[in-house]
Amino acid sequence: MIAEPDDDGHVQSVVAERGPTVLRIALGGQLRKLREKKGITREAAGDAIRGSHAKISRLELGRTGFKERDIRDLLTLYGVHDAEERESFLELARQANEPGWWHRYSDLLPQWFGTYLGLEQAASKIRTYESHLVPGLLQTPEYARAVVSLGYEDADTDRRVAVRQRRQEILFRSDPPVVWAVLDEAALVRPVGGAQVHREQMLHLVRLAKLPNVTIQVLPFTAGEHAAAGSSFSILRFAEAELPDIVYLEQLTSALYLERRQDLALYLSVMDRLSVQAERPDKSIAIMEKYAEGR
Repeated sequence: MIAEPDDDGHVQSVVAERGPTVLRIALGGQLRKLREKKGITREAAGDAIRGSHAKISRLELGRTGFKERDIRDLLTLYGVHDAEERESFLELARQANEPGWWHRYSDLLPQWFGTYLGLEQAASKIRTYESHLVPGLLQTPEYARAVVSLGYEDADTDRRVAVRQRRQEILFRSDPPVVWAVLDEAALVRPVGGAQVHREQMLHLVRLAKLPNVTIQVLPFTAGEHAAAGSSFSILRFAEAELPDIVYLEQLTSALYLERRQDLALYLSVMDRLSVQAERPDKSIAIMEKYAEGR
């Protein structure tokens, strides 16, 4: 669960900065603790809100929005009668139900990617391996425009680029996630958008790699074969114990979200092996500088 806020509300502001997804997780975790403290089963809680145990499970995991009537009924069931305490829960529910910034782009974004954006905003650690392109979280606007143009031929290029730029704000917020990216050297060689765009992208990677919360490693051609050949993926970790790590695999028209223990173990093992095979961060910066200079 999230920490209790200090006198100036710092923790609350940090959590709110991470978006509605983490607010839902926080509220769901608090409701679960109240239920367990009273020894009430999920089935009984579901009956109290005219739902099922599965609905209670989704609420407690932060995977669905909250109806104010349900919150009121659950608080009554759990013995929370103090008006001020009840209102604090209800206010958190209202904030958690607010749409994320990406909602304004919902006409462009498929639902499966909107889900990922919510999780990315809430993550405390993001590990990613990219085999062909610079990850969206690390792209310059010009590089992003070139990539977007490959997949879409419409008038919404500017808005699609804006989504990628807005995503990157998490790198500079007051409580940024730790980002650890392993990039195949092929992603550095490919001159997406032309020579000048490629040069600026390499310099941008160098600047990002010097941030205290960002680590970039290059997996060189000389490393030979590796366990993730032909595949790109991300692993998201969250500060909230209620939400497990999630592996994200993006495809052309859909995405996979893996959270089974055996899947996580496999992808974590592959990521660890890639990190060992890749060059050290300092040497990786030198490689990116080399490509920026056209060498």
